[in-house]
Amino acid sequence: MGQAGRRAHPTSDASTVLNVVAIRANGSSAPITANDVALFDNGVEQTIRNFAPDLSPARIVLLVDNSLTIRADVERLEAATLEFAYEIYDGDKLLVVGYDNNAEIVSDWTDDVKKIETELKTFRKKGDPHLFDSIVAVVEDAVKPLSAQKRAIIVISDGLDRGSKIKFKEALSALQALDITVYCVQAQDRTRGAIRRDVPKPRQVIDELAEGTGGRIFPIDDPRSAAKAICDELRRNRYVLSYLPQSVPYSDARRLLVMGEQGIDVRAKTMQPPN
Repeated sequence: MGQAGRRAHPTSDASTVLNVVAIRANGSSAPITANDVALFDNGVEQTIRNFAPDLSPARIVLLVDNSLTIRADVERLEAATLEFAYEIYDGDKLLVVGYDNNAEIVSDWTDDVKKIETELKTFRKKGDPHLFDSIVAVVEDAVKPLSAQKRAIIVISDGLDRGSKIKFKEALSALQALDITVYCVQAQDRTRGAIRRDVPKPRQVIDELAEGTGGRIFPIDDPRSAAKAICDELRRNRYVLSYLPQSVPYSDARRLLVMGEQGIDVRAKTMQPPN
């Protein structure tokens, strides 16, 4: 459906699929349907073709900052990571990747708690946090091949990047292009708010990663609650929305907005990169 210029209608009947989290604010488990949500693509309200729960197993990448200066010791990083192994649902699998100057697999796709626990002992704090490079590496090498599966990345970090060749906006665009949800388990900011030229502040990185992909932010001080909330949400509150975009420019980045009726909280990615 990628096209040059602007066209009022696509030349294909293929629908666009969007991952959405929808939750009733009162905690009710009553079904949420297409009648309860509205979608705006580039400011134009779209007709929703289908809106259905996604109860399929998830493939979850834990991307853990194990650089030298992060304000969390190895034991805390291990504990935060391990909580997800305890909380995942039947059929879910985890991939644990540690990053500093490079992103390296610590534990390959598995749901085996003992295996993850053993392999986490290889965590070592070293080097600088190349977060943006690591995000794109994980997207390209680990997540993109799983195109037909529910995918999410959990970033355990304070959001600092020091030395990546890839810019933050490129990393965020790569996530949004594949509609990959990012949840952040946030460590204490090691920069204490200092501003660096041409690089967003760590807090801004965390905020934009979560908001831009439809995810959430949790403090590293309570990893058990974070793991439970994220795993529950992926299994119980995730929906797949499909629509045929009308009157939108396919060659430009487009703002997306999904809204719920009163009493329904909805999240999705906020941008569709150019096709």
